[in-house]
Amino acid sequence: MSPWGILAIVLGVGLLVVFYGVGIYNRLVTLRNRLENAFSQIEVQLKRRYDLIPNLVETVKGYMKHERETLDAVISARTRAVSGLEKAAAKPGDPAAMQELMGAEQALSGTLGRLFALAEAYPDLKANQNMAQLTEELTSTENRVAFSRQAYNDSVTIYNTYRQTFPPNIFANLFGHSEDAELLEFDSQAIAEAPKVSF
Repeated sequence: MSPWGILAIVLGVGLLVVFYGVGIYNRLVTLRNRLENAFSQIEVQLKRRYDLIPNLVETVKGYMKHERETLDAVISARTRAVSGLEKAAAKPGDPAAMQELMGAEQALSGTLGRLFALAEAYPDLKANQNMAQLTEELTSTENRVAFSRQAYNDSVTIYNTYRQTFPPNIFANLFGHSEDAELLEFDSQAIAEAPKVSF
């Protein structure tokens, strides 16, 4: 075989590797963008939830004057959750940011659960129209968060699976996709219980 033939074969193989690498890169970017878009849907719903909490606290405050510690705990947990969401939104899928958000959400759900449990002892509060509406909106938002979280976790699983397979795993490290994205798992029991109050 002539030197030109060998050179043509080497160039052909090189071009195939380059085109294959470009395809892998584009697929990783596409999957990462889908993951980030899925997280943005969670962000919208969590922000809606966080916006409802001050209204809830204001509604409850007039009835539960002796429960100031619980109300302060709810506001503090909300602040921590907002901060966790901001960090996670800046780097969707980042393990440390997602862990912080999960911890903050668990704390918020726990304090909301305590608030709703205490509210049961106040019949006038249970009959309050604002309280009923806020409870319904929180329940609706929790359902949307769960749905959005499932879509996000599906995107994360697809991204991680593709990134871990061979040969994309070789190219992934070269293209800056060296780390798995983190799933978002809340304490489903605490979240499920928080809005389930009938007023």
